[in-house]
Amino acid sequence: MQNQRTRQITNGALMAAVFTVLLAFSVYVPIFSVITMFFLVLPIAWYSAKYPWKPSLLFSAAALFLSFIIGGIFAVPVGLLYIPFGLMIGFSIYYKKSKLYMFIGSSIITLLSVMLQYLATIWLFGINVIEEYITATKTTFTNGGNWMERLGGTEQQIEEYNETVSNMLMTMETMMPTLIVLSVFMVVWIHLLINLPILKRFGIAVPKFPPFADMKLPKSVLWYYLIVLLISLLSDLEQGTMVYLAFMNATMLLQMLLFLQGISFYHFYIKQEGWPKWVAVVVTVLALPLQAFTIIVGIVDLGFDIRGWVKKAHDFKGK
Repeated sequence: MQNQRTRQITNGALMAAVFTVLLAFSVYVPIFSVITMFFLVLPIAWYSAKYPWKPSLLFSAAALFLSFIIGGIFAVPVGLLYIPFGLMIGFSIYYKKSKLYMFIGSSIITLLSVMLQYLATIWLFGINVIEEYITATKTTFTNGGNWMERLGGTEQQIEEYNETVSNMLMTMETMMPTLIVLSVFMVVWIHLLINLPILKRFGIAVPKFPPFADMKLPKSVLWYYLIVLLISLLSDLEQGTMVYLAFMNATMLLQMLLFLQGISFYHFYIKQEGWPKWVAVVVTVLALPLQAFTIIVGIVDLGFDIRGWVKKAHDFKGK
């Protein structure tokens, strides 16, 4: 018992030191931060995957304190972003949760961390990062229009450019919440893709995703999409209002989910037919320009048991 306690403390000190070194490189050496940022969750995830939640939380608090001592106030936001992320990965492994649970939970935790730090930045420093980014983008495109005018662009070309830029910026402002959510989910996916194989090499039993071909979203997603679509079509939503922003972002997120459901059905059908894997790759690439059709396939797949029909037809053919 004493040996186990000693090993637990030793491992905690070692992993806290590794985390602090990685964090110091991320803060002080920008050229290395592109690489080290992807491994910051590793020591936190490793420790919390081996030990229960109480020692893991104490270890995380110690790692955050060391981060402040070594990296100063600028290291704290990074630590507050990656420590909960690493804990979610580790706890999912320790308590034997699925990889999907780990992915969704890590994405939600990271998204909450980003939102809280965004609000804290506005409250403490009066800096709205998103507004600053949009303003900078507008300035860049405005300068582009001015250069076009100086280089002899016609009035019609300048008007078309300004109209295109205006529509693009409006779309970007409207879809910014969705873009942030998708970006967080993508970043979490990349982190898991990099760190889970390393944890496996260190002797941690990491979970696996079920085959993509077997993915089936809850039917409630279909009902949510139909409700949002009907309200958007039947209501005169004014651009720029909170209701308009909410419905536009909800529509985009739900369409993305149904698009993935459609691709999953393609993979399911290819698997049932026993076709080679390169066919699935080609079909996935072709699904991008055929997004509208793929969304319809996803809707049909959720609304009707067409996978059951495909299985029955395949079994009948095999006989």
